[in-house]
Amino acid sequence: MTFGEKLKKARKEAGLSQVQFAEKMSVSRSAIAKWESDKGMPDVNNLKMMSQLLGVSLDYLLDEDEKLSFNETKEAIDLDSFEVAGKCRDKKDAACYSRYSGADAIYPLIRRKRMRTAEWIADFLAGPGIIQGADYLNDASAHYLVEIGGKQLLVNVSKDFIISRELANKVDPGKFYFGNYTFRKATYQLI
Repeated sequence: MTFGEKLKKARKEAGLSQVQFAEKMSVSRSAIAKWESDKGMPDVNNLKMMSQLLGVSLDYLLDEDEKLSFNETKEAIDLDSFEVAGKCRDKKDAACYSRYSGADAIYPLIRRKRMRTAEWIADFLAGPGIIQGADYLNDASAHYLVEIGGKQLLVNVSKDFIISRELANKVDPGKFYFGNYTFRKATYQLI
């Protein structure tokens, strides 16, 4: 479920209309409608207030698709120190392989931004692929799905860090959604 879907569900379970909830939040009804349709996000103070008013945790509201647990590790690395060998195609593959060499499987992932209607239109008008390209330039890190000891980890390898997040629910490595992104398995596998 998205943030908006969870907000709408929690509001209805609390027995509040959009107008009533807006009054309690001291915002306009259109702000509530915008948040519930995932066309905007409230600021931190409004998030705290809605959590208290609706009796739900911030974790519940913000954890889209409920795939991520809060087991996260962030390790500093020197990407240049890794050597490309075996099935590794670049130094990011080598870093992930080195860190998780005992894994059951390591799937390199292809990440694509999930675009809303307005973004699709803007992308079409500006030139197909512009928004995806800009998103890649903004974050050129590599992503992997690591299966180890019955758990799945979403691993992000950048020039300076390896960030590993344990997924709360199993996903299909072929294709899955996480936040604003679609991930699908690349054509090769490290393990």
